[in-house]
Amino acid sequence: MKLVIQRVKKAKVEVNNEVVGKIQKGYMVLCGVKKGDTEKEADYLARKLCNLRIFEDENGKMNLSIKDVNGEMLIISQFTLYGNTKDGNRPSFIEAEEPEKANKLYEYFMEKCKENGIKNIEKGVFGAHMEVSLINDGPNTIIMEK
Repeated sequence: MKLVIQRVKKAKVEVNNEVVGKIQKGYMVLCGVKKGDTEKEADYLARKLCNLRIFEDENGKMNLSIKDVNGEMLIISQFTLYGNTKDGNRPSFIEAEEPEKANKLYEYFMEKCKENGIKNIEKGVFGAHMEVSLINDGPNTIIMEK
């Protein structure tokens, strides 16, 4: 699994001009599932993400987690994180998991984030064409992979 985490002031995702997920301060997370990923990878990344300390404390140091600031998460499935561009100009997505398995692990990952103390988690629509907008706070972008 691969996550692209952006610390945001706010973010939203729309499908067919309808807002399907919206948060204020927190993380907008793109989540890609690779062939062979299991609940083990999801468990690890959920725990790591929920305890990641990239919010600033009173001294301006990145020392606080999303839980410390009562932040929210918008988690969006993103199979293109496993696009391979080594050969040619058109990405190959053979490393990305099949949609049914990927969706199951994506849903599991969000449940694990809730179990790790995140109160508000919003999401996109798996497999849909989505329009994502956000205000990146920093900018601050982290990539995690397991």
